[in-house]
Amino acid sequence: MGSSVGSGSSPPSYDERGGRPGTFASGYPQTDNSAFRQGRVGATLSVVDPLRVIAEVDGFFTRQQAAQAGYDAKTIARLLKARQWVRVRPGAYTFPDLWEAADPVAQHLLRAHAVVRKLGDRVALSHVSATLEHGLSVWNVDLSLVHVTRLDGGSGRIEAGVVHHEGLTLPEDLVERHGILVMKPARAALETASMTTSEGGLVVLDSLLHVTDVEREELEATFQLMGSWAETQRLVVPVRMADGRAESVGESRWRHLGYAYNLPAPELQYEVCDDRGNLIGTTDMAWPKYRLLGEFDGKIKYGRLLKPGQEPGEVVFEEKKREDALREITGYGMVRVIWPDLDRPADTAVRMWRLMRRAA
Repeated sequence: MGSSVGSGSSPPSYDERGGRPGTFASGYPQTDNSAFRQGRVGATLSVVDPLRVIAEVDGFFTRQQAAQAGYDAKTIARLLKARQWVRVRPGAYTFPDLWEAADPVAQHLLRAHAVVRKLGDRVALSHVSATLEHGLSVWNVDLSLVHVTRLDGGSGRIEAGVVHHEGLTLPEDLVERHGILVMKPARAALETASMTTSEGGLVVLDSLLHVTDVEREELEATFQLMGSWAETQRLVVPVRMADGRAESVGESRWRHLGYAYNLPAPELQYEVCDDRGNLIGTTDMAWPKYRLLGEFDGKIKYGRLLKPGQEPGEVVFEEKKREDALREITGYGMVRVIWPDLDRPADTAVRMWRLMRRAA
């Protein structure tokens, strides 16, 4: 299935428990780390850097924790200049290999947790930051800024890479996740959808219904409560189309392409059984009236299907056998869509109309 930032499964997590202030100072044995404070290369071979320990647990460490470990401002500046440390955001740091191993979603969550570490219960993660914290997929959403909603009456502003939102927030709008306050999934997803296009909105709302236990009734009720907000008024179509059976960013974008070009709506997760009722396979989409099956092929699809010891070529062959069986049993045609097809929507729509007419 398709992949994008945060698509498919939950986004990469740098710490399942979340950062907790003071863990380093009290939870780990103090060591002679003078070699690190002096920034000497190769010091890791002889001593254990306690900041490395906390970075591998929490994803980052703070300036306060560095000071507790004996690093002064000049040493911190020297380590940053030498690229032995990476600044996650002002006052929060990590190590280059940990930062580079994190994808854009994980990097955003590192910054978000660092922000909440500093601001505490004065704010809650909201908008795209909360959406990613809940493990939802997003597409065409700016991840460069962390989003919080003020709970203390603080003013709305953009400051130090953080968007501070104002808005009515009741206790029932919040949930604690990984030790921090986060907007509940339905509100966070709608806030995120309001930041992007209709297509991007459908991606996150499909993911909301697919990944979480939020039901359509809750989504619609939350949308009604937020309906007077100017930025959410254009979400009528994504809310109406949202369907948890869409399992990937690619499938959601394909569905939106069909809507935009007036293609017949597909049946999702279409099961094909043999004469004895045995399930042979499930396709991403199907148009039974037009005798057509549809599969979205993301670049990592076959990698996910790999079994231990299996070669990629074997997986492709097995997938070809599966497709042949589906076509033989149903007598339907098959259309496969890949990422570039979604970036050429008019051409893809023409191709699908042609296949539907031919199959029908």
